[in-house]
Amino acid sequence: MTQNRFVGTWRLVSAEIRTSDGQITYPWGRDALGYLVYNTDGYMMVAIMSCNPTKFASSDPRGGSVEEKAAAFDTFLSYGGRYEVKGDRVIHHMEVCSYPDWAGDDQERFFGFHDDRLELHTPPVLFHGKQQTGHLIWQRI
Repeated sequence: MTQNRFVGTWRLVSAEIRTSDGQITYPWGRDALGYLVYNTDGYMMVAIMSCNPTKFASSDPRGGSVEEKAAAFDTFLSYGGRYEVKGDRVIHHMEVCSYPDWAGDDQERFFGFHDDRLELHTPPVLFHGKQQTGHLIWQRI
């Protein structure tokens, strides 16, 4: 039986979005926080956020103004579901997602392992109105 190198918990090292002409942006900031978990049962979860999100004025997690909720949405991404590895790609079958349009979708990520790091990058996706690629580096913890 082949060992599944994905299984484990990973901490985000960097998250970049790149345009085809080489411009780089950091949608959650240069010091974004995140965790990625792959389990032996074929399920995965990921959560990424800005390291300094704006706090809500209310202590009620379901409270917050429209502006506070919009800022929170713009600084956080989470999804989970089943995953499968196919060649040089890992397919995330998104069953839940903080961005509702992706719930029920399949998202592919090209991958590479380098020592205790996992590098994932997306095919071109629409981001801020342009086709761009996501490049994320994760370190096993």
